[in-house]
Amino acid sequence: MLRETDPQTTIWELLLPEEAKRLPAELARVDAYLDDERFIAPWRPLFDRRLGRPSVPVDTLLRLLYLKHRYGLGYETLCKEVTDSIGWRRFCRIGLDRPVPHPTTLVKLVRRAGPEVIEELNAALVAKLAQGKLLRARKLRVDTTVVEADIDYPTDADLLEGAVRKLGGLVRRVKGRGAASRTRFRDRGRAAGRRMKRLARTLRRRTGVAMAEVDQLTGEVAQIARHTLKQVQAVAHNAGRALRRRPGDGRLRRLVEELAETIAATERLLAQTDQRLAGNRVIPDRLVSLSDPDARPIRKGKPRQPTQFGYSLLLAEDERGFVADHQLQRALPSLPLDRAARAEERRRPDPHEAGAERHVEERPGLVSRLEHEERDRGEDHRLQHGDEHEEHRVREVLQVEEPADPEQPWSSPSP
Repeated sequence: MLRETDPQTTIWELLLPEEAKRLPAELARVDAYLDDERFIAPWRPLFDRRLGRPSVPVDTLLRLLYLKHRYGLGYETLCKEVTDSIGWRRFCRIGLDRPVPHPTTLVKLVRRAGPEVIEELNAALVAKLAQGKLLRARKLRVDTTVVEADIDYPTDADLLEGAVRKLGGLVRRVKGRGAASRTRFRDRGRAAGRRMKRLARTLRRRTGVAMAEVDQLTGEVAQIARHTLKQVQAVAHNAGRALRRRPGDGRLRRLVEELAETIAATERLLAQTDQRLAGNRVIPDRLVSLSDPDARPIRKGKPRQPTQFGYSLLLAEDERGFVADHQLQRALPSLPLDRAARAEERRRPDPHEAGAERHVEERPGLVSRLEHEERDRGEDHRLQHGDEHEEHRVREVLQVEEPADPEQPWSSPSP
């Protein structure tokens, strides 16, 4: 059940002195900025308004996620810091006599929201910043980087050995649920592990003969995986028949689905291993992980790490560091002009909104600006001096006090 806010006030909060009730300047401005319907609407389709357990209030969740991102905290550290700080509790709208949400609860809520809700929240934030003229974006920087997956350096033999062990574990769990109990299966995980130990000892020699032995041991691991896969397919078939007799067994259904996905991944691994042993070193759409099958090998030419495994993140930022658009992709894009154009459109006010037509400016095409890297000197001079005026105006809007010493760096208030 969805809870958008928790307006109840406890007696302990009424007993607090005024100094303890007052939020720091930054948190007070952010708290007022997040009180907007646009940040609540993306969460409504995820919950029922009447059925189920009450969720964490959406306004509390938004402020917890802001603190996590603002100070670079993990979920467990975030919950500990909010528990020990009265100011952070009041900012997150958590009563003094109420528990802070558990870290696993926050993880599940973020995972349930998915990238779609995060994209909607980012679009709402960019739109509000542009509407309040805090985001002008007279310059746009588009770049890509690699978000590495949490995987080891993949080899065909290592992936096949992991597939054999994973299939053996899934079969044991399926049989533990009383399905396919009579189907014959032999766990060959130890046999594959012995080949991997021999392969590791062989690689230490670093000779041409050693590489030939590596290919031979990789072929033996592939043969073990084929024998295992043949028996696992029979187990999966009989487990599916047992599931049809017990359609209400949700755990067995999840095991059968995971078993089918692992079988398909193992078949892909065997196919690409056969291609590599045949001499084909360039394999398109190569599988590099069983736990993260969407991760891709990406080459960006770094001397220490020429090949990275993960995803390509495209970012479009303005001159002040605001992210106007972002896109997570499986591979590097060829030319990000279309996404940059989409970021440009998102910064413009909605012409259908009341009073927005007077804010719409005539701007040259984004593609033409990106194709011509050289700027006019007069335009650069105007933008350089305009940044100082823009920074002064933003400080006035946010009501941030300037430091007494001009050389003193700006610092954010501590919780």
